[in-house]
Amino acid sequence: MTAMTPCLDRSGFLPRLSSHHLSRARLTEPLLTSTARVKLLCAPAGSGKSALLAECLLRAPSQCRVHWLPLSGVVSSAADFRHRLAQVLGLTSSGETELLSNLARLQTPTWLFLDDYCRLPNPELDSLLDRMLAISSPMLTWWLGTRRRPQCNWPRLLLDDELYECESASLAFTSGEVEQLLRPWVPDQANKVASRVIQRTGGWCAGVRIALLQKCDWSRQDNLQGRADTLLDYLEHELFSSLTPELSEAWRVLAHLPRFNARLCDHLFGAGEGAQYLRTLQALGCFIEPWRDSTDWLQVFTPFTQLLRDEQWPAGRSWHRRACQWFCAEQDWKSAFEQALLAEEYEVAVSLLQHFSFEQLFEEQTVVLLLRLHEQQGEELTLGSPQLVGLITAALLFAGRFEQATTCIARLAHFTPQPSAVLQRRLIARWQSLQGWLLHLQGRMEPSRAHFLDALSALDPDCWTARLMCLSGLTQQALLRGELDVAQAHNREALCLARAQGSLVFEGLMELDHAQLLEQRGAALRAESLLCDINELLSQRSDRPAPLLGRIALRRGRLAMSLGADEHAAELFQTGLDDCLHNHDKRVLYGFLGLAQLAANHRDYAAAFVHLRDAERLMQQRQIPETVYRGVLLQISSHIWLQQGRPELACEALSRVLRHYHGSPVRQAPPATLELIPVLEYLLILAEVHLGLAQAPLARLEAQLQWARQRGMSRLQAQLHLVMAEVAWLTDDPSAQQSLQDGLALVERCNLQQVLCDLQLRQPELLGAIRLATTGTPLNGETFPQSQLSLREIEVLKLVAQGNSNQQIADLLFISLHTVKTHARRINVKLGVERRTQAVAQAKLLGMLG
Repeated sequence: MTAMTPCLDRSGFLPRLSSHHLSRARLTEPLLTSTARVKLLCAPAGSGKSALLAECLLRAPSQCRVHWLPLSGVVSSAADFRHRLAQVLGLTSSGETELLSNLARLQTPTWLFLDDYCRLPNPELDSLLDRMLAISSPMLTWWLGTRRRPQCNWPRLLLDDELYECESASLAFTSGEVEQLLRPWVPDQANKVASRVIQRTGGWCAGVRIALLQKCDWSRQDNLQGRADTLLDYLEHELFSSLTPELSEAWRVLAHLPRFNARLCDHLFGAGEGAQYLRTLQALGCFIEPWRDSTDWLQVFTPFTQLLRDEQWPAGRSWHRRACQWFCAEQDWKSAFEQALLAEEYEVAVSLLQHFSFEQLFEEQTVVLLLRLHEQQGEELTLGSPQLVGLITAALLFAGRFEQATTCIARLAHFTPQPSAVLQRRLIARWQSLQGWLLHLQGRMEPSRAHFLDALSALDPDCWTARLMCLSGLTQQALLRGELDVAQAHNREALCLARAQGSLVFEGLMELDHAQLLEQRGAALRAESLLCDINELLSQRSDRPAPLLGRIALRRGRLAMSLGADEHAAELFQTGLDDCLHNHDKRVLYGFLGLAQLAANHRDYAAAFVHLRDAERLMQQRQIPETVYRGVLLQISSHIWLQQGRPELACEALSRVLRHYHGSPVRQAPPATLELIPVLEYLLILAEVHLGLAQAPLARLEAQLQWARQRGMSRLQAQLHLVMAEVAWLTDDPSAQQSLQDGLALVERCNLQQVLCDLQLRQPELLGAIRLATTGTPLNGETFPQSQLSLREIEVLKLVAQGNSNQQIADLLFISLHTVKTHARRINVKLGVERRTQAVAQAKLLGMLG
């Protein structure tokens, strides 16, 4: 309590805020400004209810009488409650009639805080509270903190606008709030540490507090025993101590399940009893929450499930076996498969794979589960069926385990000859498809392309998934060769096939290739719009395809960075990184690389190299071949070294990696980095120019430019024009001005802000020097503008600023609602914002709205 705290109207217990308390206006302001008579905070233990109530108490108006009644969650009779309440209010009688009469006649504004209301069901007490809430004076404001929602007439209070309920989820700390708490301990890494704390605690207040007590060890990758012990002790005292042995065991079982509902509980714990157990646990506030916003499925609060699953649980196998049986009966094959693995029933798990399709690889954790089964039953697993071999091989390729994939593919020979020529031809085509992808990912384009073409000629329409993957491989190879028209033809065929089969997941995969094609042509905004639309459709699926959404987020992050929207790009890179990391996708690499490049954009080179180091360590830990990551790691490193003025390091690294790609046999770049080899080549020329070792650098760059121009690769052309301007400026060649003008024209036309940023980071004085040399006037510190809005986009933005809705804008401009949304999305990307209000503010700041 502080000197400004209003004196409570009765001496005794005073609420005290922790020395680490963080005031959160987003919670207190709505509570304090609400005119409702009843303020309800219903949330599980450790959610910060008491602290929030105490903070509101400290801000009570000076003319308001304040009473604080700590109930400690204990079970009490209605008579005991009336007696305590009468004492707090200073009344002589605690009879119900007199008490209700006094509450109804209050003439002075009064706030009554009931902290930690009775935790166990108590119909008598709840009924008394209900009568008090219904009869009490408008001068009395009830502040109720509870783990259990009392059985009161809440709908009536809500309809009468007399109830304000603070949602349980809103009590969790946000990443920004955790960052504020951590800044005194780790000022330089508060943001990074906060994201890890949020990931492991879900923002749960007690969890964050434990992290602080443990001196932020939750920020580390390893799990320290001290933290686990503290959490387990907390659960023992705050949760298990109030549960019966039956409920305690049921809760532990549910914590080991990824999701559950009443029907599954009946199967596990007995018909009728299981559903009742679940209802009781929910009523007691036992950290049970909806699973992915489902109306049927539930889950235990994730940080607790992670903690308990690391413990030894001897009885676990039998419970997982029973859960597997139920999921099998429900034909939920993936959940049944996961439970079979946890029950160590590997033969059952293998038999369940017959129900899996290739599309299910892109459901959350499917690849991880397949890899786990392969580690346990590798030899037996690949002798099951060709379909099983294909599924496991695809998972291995997805995770970057090429050596194991090679062995797995070879197992297909065990299934020859097939009973008929048709089946034999189909088996060979499947082998060629898988072998083609293995060679493609290893950078061996020519033999891979031959396999893809042969497989396509042999695969019948029933094998549409294999046909799609062959077409995707051919699309990526055409993009790597710069044959954009060929790539477009393959991609269009693949998209048509995916849509004809009604497969949104495969459509999303093909749209990723399409986005790369658009990016090559300098249409970054179109690519972003395309991926945003497919991301929205995929996110609406109940079986969230997290691995695919992760890849889409990473590609959108690259596009946002290209457009100059660094803040939005950082969010997308982090989202994609988390999804790919969770699902063992080798493309997690590009999340680290994107964050490294964003750090370099702000000249935070120490952070950039930390991201690169983390990427390399993860690749090595997961035994991913160097061909997947070494070249692109050295490309980003060389970018940074040139910005730092360390061309000798860049020259040595670039020469080494280009020998790999230009050696015998020739290797292609990884599919996710289409411009890797041309970029490595022009970076090497730059490094040689700085070191005075370059021979005919402008002629070599001109040859690259002609190659890119012939293929319509606008992004690469812009990069080469600006590099040529840089080289010409460094070597006093008069062509610098023309190259710069050509490059800037492409930057503006194609919205390639990152290309310009790279030049400015390497040569911050170049733009001003060329301006001064050609016009005689200095640049005066001005920077080249961000992507300018089109006339139509400015029209839309002006109407947004006037307060019009999207539909109203569509009517006023005689365009479709979809077109308005597309314009709005492009405006946000160009201005580097996320919401329309931010776009208006940013446009006014830049003087775009007049």
